[in-house]
Amino acid sequence: MPDRKRTDDTDNAVSGSERAAPDAGAEAARRRRRAQFLRELHEAKELRNRVQPRRARAERMRQALRMRTFRW
Repeated sequence: MPDRKRTDDTDNAVSGSERAAPDAGAEAARRRRRAQFLRELHEAKELRNRVQPRRARAERMRQALRMRTFRW
């Protein structure tokens, strides 16, 4: 098994206060990627429901049953 290098050297470690406040640009990019992913996921679910209506109906029924069973 090959030796693995450590990626977090103590000389280059970031202090806790710096780690708590990530770069605003990186955070905005992450949010944009997440929003794009969620849009595509929603679109894919709608397409699946349109293409397979029987399976979609069964999934809705299972979801309704779960919601009735586990009330909070």
